Amino acid sequence: MSRLSLIVDLASLLAREVDFDTLLGTACERLARALRADRATIWIVDAEHGDLVTRVAVLPELPEGLRQPLVRGIAGHVALTGDVVRVDDASQDPRFDSSTDKVTGYTTRSMLVAPIREDAQAPVRGVVQLLNREDGAFDEEDEQYLVALATQLARALTLTTLRAADGGGPGLVLQSTFNKIVGRSAPIRAVYERIQLAAQTDATVLLRGETGTGKGLFARAIHVNSRRQARPFITVDCTTLPAQLVESELFGHERGAFTGADRRVPGKVELAEGGTLFIDEIGDLPPDIQGKFLRFLQERTFERVGGRQTLRADIRVVAATHRDLERAVAEGRFREDLYYRARVVEIELPPLRARGADEIESLARHFADVYATRYGRPTPRFEPAALVAIRAHAWPGNVRELEHWIESAIALAPDGRVTASHLPRRGPELPTDSARRESAAAAPQRPVVAEPTAEHAITIPLGLPLEEAVRLYVDATVKDCDGNKTEAARSLGVGRNTIGRALRR
Repeated sequence: MSRLSLIVDLASLLAREVDFDTLLGTACERLARALRADRATIWIVDAEHGDLVTRVAVLPELPEGLRQPLVRGIAGHVALTGDVVRVDDASQDPRFDSSTDKVTGYTTRSMLVAPIREDAQAPVRGVVQLLNREDGAFDEEDEQYLVALATQLARALTLTTLRAADGGGPGLVLQSTFNKIVGRSAPIRAVYERIQLAAQTDATVLLRGETGTGKGLFARAIHVNSRRQARPFITVDCTTLPAQLVESELFGHERGAFTGADRRVPGKVELAEGGTLFIDEIGDLPPDIQGKFLRFLQERTFERVGGRQTLRADIRVVAATHRDLERAVAEGRFREDLYYRARVVEIELPPLRARGADEIESLARHFADVYATRYGRPTPRFEPAALVAIRAHAWPGNVRELEHWIESAIALAPDGRVTASHLPRRGPELPTDSARRESAAAAPQRPVVAEPTAEHAITIPLGLPLEEAVRLYVDATVKDCDGNKTEAARSLGVGRNTIGRALRR
């Protein structure tokens, strides 16, 4: 691979919905090969922990990857200073940390290390490191190329779900195992594990979950992390097709098969050859087609509508449904044999409300960044009351509903400041702030919820603006924790930055 094509190739690679370990590992392999280095590592500055982390490297002795403080080693020096470092003999450089070599038995000689950032003034997002050039030392041309590539790498990382640190500081927030998917809660981590295991096989997968939980996104994650990733990913949505057209959509038709069929048309099964066929909402598959689809799942053979030739397809099938298939089987609306054949590997996607308020907030911030970029808005800022409303909502529409909420809010907030008034209203129209204040003046003072301890008990009058009620409650909680904002954040189930923003209001 040429050096020029590597830059283009990495940008394309980083935009895909792949496992981050695989994504960065592939980038390292191609980078080492292009610069004739023995090993390559891409380190990410973890904004939450303040250190360098990599689970990927051409480093077989440490399959679990590495984590190290920013104050250690040449990689740490580059992350802190933004300098480019080229070393001919690492053992003679006082910044070199030999601890990894001692663990692995590897001997580092020459090094070339560059910061990953979009320009010379931008925060450092990570470090790209090359070890031991084949013919000795790295030269100036290697250095210039690596700096250019690191700049492109930083821009490509903006296409992933690695989120920039709050406040414009250095580093990135690692939000997920998979690119394009945000979430680190226990329920979603269990899904990641099953997705990774399923992707290693060709077994038929059934994704189950409520509408809006991201079944299509996880179906694509299975595909792009499988051996079929370079082949097509084809979707059939059973809810959008008239019953009489489902068979033709799946298996194609011959010329003259029905009125208007003036030519042969391949079906989605043929178009997915070598890749993955995603059957969305398989529970809506018409009964007269279920038998034919069962035969296809069992034998991978089919005939086009109006045809007699038996064709064979080499594809992997992933199906999804939000319906109660067991009930459909009991009522005779879904074939029992198809039910068992479709659920070889079953993966249940949790509803958003089960993933926790912190994850809901993380997703909201992710979507805010996405739509702020798309609509040319400033860096989004959530007012405390908006976060309270977002975290408290039950989200019957799950992630899709949240995304639509945030898109609407960003569109309505030209200055990037998202308030509760920018969020969709539910139920009766809420009174204005002035009406609330008038109501509060006339209403008796009654304590509402906020009573951390007897010493710091507070009274929140009914009718106060939500922002002020939140500030009063957060302030009382911090006092109850002896001024420890971290402990207060933990007791409220929010991030420490949320506490700070609430108090500033």
